[in-house]
Amino acid sequence: MSFSDQLLADSTALWEAQKDHPFVTELAVGALDETAFKHWVRQDYRYLLDYARLFAIVGAKARDERTMTQLFAIAHSTLDTEMDLHREFASEYGIDRKTLERTTKSPTCEAYTSFLVRTAYEGTFAESVAALYPCGQGYLDIGRHAANLATTEHRYTPWIEMYTSEEFAEAVGMMRDLVDRCGEKFPGEREAMREAFLTSARFEHAFWEMAYTQEQWEI
Repeated sequence: MSFSDQLLADSTALWEAQKDHPFVTELAVGALDETAFKHWVRQDYRYLLDYARLFAIVGAKARDERTMTQLFAIAHSTLDTEMDLHREFASEYGIDRKTLERTTKSPTCEAYTSFLVRTAYEGTFAESVAALYPCGQGYLDIGRHAANLATTEHRYTPWIEMYTSEEFAEAVGMMRDLVDRCGEKFPGEREAMREAFLTSARFEHAFWEMAYTQEQWEI
């Protein structure tokens, strides 16, 4: 079993909980409350700004050209493609770019991105890679799960198509391969990688809950 498969096996409960979350299941059939989706768009836009930055930071830590190229390519794809699609989603719901950029991160979004930034700066290369992996793999798996649940096209179909696209699957495949290479090259860091992976996976589940409940700061 590859190391990435081991990580996924260790987090089966978290993966299933994400797939079963009402945000995901309701989005899949087009029944998700529009305000919850708009909250997700705003928060995920802020998340992706840090996510792209983190790939650049981790890419700078890489010691070989192939890995640097892959990580910088994912950073560019996030900024050039995924965030552009978020802006399109937002525009369709009456949210302009300035509103996206001025959105205050929710407590969960702030905690998640802070964990990723701290790991990227203070953790090892392998640990940072493991922390970044759950987001991509999670959205790919959830996108495919939502596609299986969907019975007809609806307003959230473009969201499902984005996260089941060949381009997105290719980027996730690169990350999965990198996790496996790090697991093989740095066996002494496997436990730290596992902890980083599980923490991010927990935050991924919390992010769906944050969007569904439209979490805000109390004061």
